[in-house]
Amino acid sequence: MAMAPDPTLHSLQSRRSPLARPAVQVRHLEKEAPWPVFQERMSTLGLPPLTATGLSVLQINVGRLCNQTCAHCHVDAGPDRREIMSRPTMEECLRVLEASDIPTVDITGGAPELNPNFRWLVERCRELHRHVMDRCNLTVLTLPSQNGLVDFLARQQVEIVASLPCYQEETTDRQRGQGVFSRSIAALRILNQRGYGRPDSGLILNLVANPVGASLPPPQETLEQSVRRELERRYDITFNHLYTITNVPIGRFLENLMESGTYDSYMERLVQAFNPATVDGLMCRTMISVSWDGRLFDCDFNQMLDLEVNHGARARLADFEPNLLARRRIITGRHCYGCTAGSGSSCGGSLT
Repeated sequence: MAMAPDPTLHSLQSRRSPLARPAVQVRHLEKEAPWPVFQERMSTLGLPPLTATGLSVLQINVGRLCNQTCAHCHVDAGPDRREIMSRPTMEECLRVLEASDIPTVDITGGAPELNPNFRWLVERCRELHRHVMDRCNLTVLTLPSQNGLVDFLARQQVEIVASLPCYQEETTDRQRGQGVFSRSIAALRILNQRGYGRPDSGLILNLVANPVGASLPPPQETLEQSVRRELERRYDITFNHLYTITNVPIGRFLENLMESGTYDSYMERLVQAFNPATVDGLMCRTMISVSWDGRLFDCDFNQMLDLEVNHGARARLADFEPNLLARRRIITGRHCYGCTAGSGSSCGGSLT
């Protein structure tokens, strides 16, 4: 069932929805149901509990402020959210990087670029010789307040991971809001003009596509070929890679599933599509997610459900212990079926 967001949609928090409370979402996900809890399914198949296998990515969520209010947003971000990571908290992130060999910094939000200290953080991370990724909604690049942002990202050699669910206008706008597609195309053209996504430029532009509705994404390679062909044919736009990501049943997507009566059928689809071959590559095994207020989580989804890491110490940046975190036990729940269904799903796309 396709989503049709109201153009005046506000966040769960501003609407005072019960689902704005992470504990309510967790109770709904873990309630008695005909499908097993995630760890039971793992055990039934002889798979050990999920544990970390190292630390290669520090993912920093710099806030929930966004210029869009997408119908599927697991972060519940929007213009009405005011949670913003402060510079002192960013400085703690930098101290963690200085004391570790974590090679990649993955900056996300909301629209991370709207944090007033975003450019400062990027500069400091690059000075530490870290690879930096910016998870960009594209339309933020067209805002008057972000003048010069594309040039800045290019100078800093930042990899852009950009959201574009479909090359069709109606489908994209149905998920992300009226007019988002045309502004996204305008942003992609600006990026291409600057060299992003062009052969031999060294400026990486990757796209992210997720289903519009309660279905699994198509095979990543097949979708990449069709999107590449259509964007080049229709708009003369090029990019490096396309990642497919499954919609995890939390946040505003969970609300949509419940209101449309498709929650049970979607969960059943995820559970039936559980693929043991995805487990070794799950992103939670090699990353740490940092919230805007400096708390630590196994992934961005656990962060939105307020499920902090469990590694024998307080789950805050100030207590960051690389050796413990690199072998910690991962906190799981039924939402984890979203990352293990079909070809799997991660911040870097499919897993098999």
